[in-house]
Amino acid sequence: MEHEVTLVKPTLDLQKEYISFYNEWVESGENMVPWVISKDPTDFEAMIQFLRDNEDGVNLPEGWVPDSTFWLINEEKRIIGAVNIRHGLTAFLLNSGGHIGYGIRPSERRKGYATKLLALSLEKAKELGIKKALVVCDEDNLGSLKTIIKNGGTPDSDFIEEDGNVVKRFWIDL
Repeated sequence: MEHEVTLVKPTLDLQKEYISFYNEWVESGENMVPWVISKDPTDFEAMIQFLRDNEDGVNLPEGWVPDSTFWLINEEKRIIGAVNIRHGLTAFLLNSGGHIGYGIRPSERRKGYATKLLALSLEKAKELGIKKALVVCDEDNLGSLKTIIKNGGTPDSDFIEEDGNVVKRFWIDL
């Protein structure tokens, strides 16, 4: 089942679709991944500006690196997923964040979108000048594990977080 999906930069035109995407995550009660989608979109213009500022490295918190956010949309302009690409790695990101954080809305999972989203994200990372992308997932997230391997991930050492959570770490040559 081949889906026509593309990555787009966050835009005011997609406000209605984004609110639906956001609300679905909130209702699911799941952790919102990537972290940027947990930002309250009530003031939609401010949220878009925040994402643009992050990309330009403006007003970043101490020790943060610039990042780019893209939305995965289908032909109907429905937002299927989101990705946040860090332009560089800090010590924290090297252990448990990686370059690319992505998520597919709950109702659109198990349809092959994550593999496509990561593939498109790797192209964007390459355009940002990243030569080797670090992509991580929790050990118990089998869907994500398979997605990373399908996209050429080479395993590196695991990182164990303070709470005992095991983060699987993979490098992908771009």
